[in-house]
Amino acid sequence: MYINDTHIGFYLLAAIVGLIVGQFVDWLNERLPEYKKVFTKEIFKEYKVRFKPNYILMMITVAIYIGLVYKFGVQRTFIGNLNLIKYLILTPMLLSAFVIDYRLQIIPNRLNLTMFEIGLIIAFLFGTSNVAITIDMLLGMLAGGGIFLAITLIGGLIYGKEAMGLGDVKLMGALGLYFGVTNIVIIAMMSFLIGAILGIVLILSKIKKSNEYIPFGPFIVIATFISIFIPFETLLTALMTIFTLGMYKG
Repeated sequence: MYINDTHIGFYLLAAIVGLIVGQFVDWLNERLPEYKKVFTKEIFKEYKVRFKPNYILMMITVAIYIGLVYKFGVQRTFIGNLNLIKYLILTPMLLSAFVIDYRLQIIPNRLNLTMFEIGLIIAFLFGTSNVAITIDMLLGMLAGGGIFLAITLIGGLIYGKEAMGLGDVKLMGALGLYFGVTNIVIIAMMSFLIGAILGIVLILSKIKKSNEYIPFGPFIVIATFISIFIPFETLLTALMTIFTLGMYKG
């Protein structure tokens, strides 16, 4: 049986791997903020004592993994599967960044660095078939980090404090390696839009106070997942229509 030209067995495999990875994300969320080793001999011993399934993270990861298999399918060549592979690897790191930043208002350097290192490897793997893709991904790194660094510096000059955390700057720089220039700009625009909307909702619902810091990392993560699953042209049209108050005609 095939769904979107992909055998159902791959969807079942994605679901099983998603369950395991989702629980691994819960492990990451405990270890990274405390600067503890993620891969350690004691991992199974500790899990026997403290293991509690995080069903929410597991189900979210399963849904994303199945969605990735549906969108990209399974190709015959390694290079043909690189887009699927890079997003399967990126997903747990994004989910961890979301949870940790929401809870503690930090994005661990180890997480951003790992994302960056894997992104570099994937960028150069793409270069074995098309150097232009690698160049676009490297420029995306500069654009993603540069946009948020500029906002941070300008905010510091105007308000006397950081408008954006450096963890967000590093996250956007790393993500640029996965998405390239045009897509990382779209992610930046979406993250600001989502941040504005959800920020207002959080304040009006009194979950957050107007003078209380709201972490921006979760908005970047939400925008990133949206950009993975929704076509670029659709997002561009929607964003331009919103930011130009309907004057954009496409």
